[in-house]
Amino acid sequence: MSAQLSVQGVSKSFGGVQAVSGVDLEVGRDELVSVIGPNGAGKTSLLNMVSGFYHPDRGRIALDGQDISRAAPNRIAALGVARTFQNIALFKGMTVLDNLMLGRHVRMRSGVLASIVYWGLAQREEVRHRRRVEDVIDFLRIQDLRRRVTGSLPYGLQKRVELGRAIALEPKLLLLDEPMGGMNQEEKEDMARFILDVNEEWGTTVVL
Repeated sequence: MSAQLSVQGVSKSFGGVQAVSGVDLEVGRDELVSVIGPNGAGKTSLLNMVSGFYHPDRGRIALDGQDISRAAPNRIAALGVARTFQNIALFKGMTVLDNLMLGRHVRMRSGVLASIVYWGLAQREEVRHRRRVEDVIDFLRIQDLRRRVTGSLPYGLQKRVELGRAIALEPKLLLLDEPMGGMNQEEKEDMARFILDVNEEWGTTVVL
């Protein structure tokens, strides 16, 4: 079976610092793979290259056989790659629901003009996106938080919302950067269960 994600001989330097050197990685469809290494080993830089935030100096990255080594982050997201970050990257002043809806942005087809001219079509699309987000809310057991301002939530719940925004995209490949960093033991156990369920029940390939 061909790899869903293929990283071949990838290297990346920043000035005189070699962040990633000759990395090879293959991840099959529906697998859950952990990239292990000490702090500073280049794990975040590798995920940044897979998601398009950095471009490798050398080597090749392919998703389902398609070269994405030089693709922009929005293009890679449109191909079905979602991610979370080591430091929480949410809009703290927005509600949980609004943050989750942002995870649907690459799936939205109706622009402002289309929404005016084809109001019914845009409304139906909005319903579909909201239905997906409600599925995510139920899955993560955050039903009582949908109207809460995200920045007011405890750290562990903010990490859960960030995971929710990523899976709202309906990704085929989910990249998780230190998903349990800074959590207490109970929060880590909850997050581990959610990640396993995303992989096993939702059929999403996960790299963390």
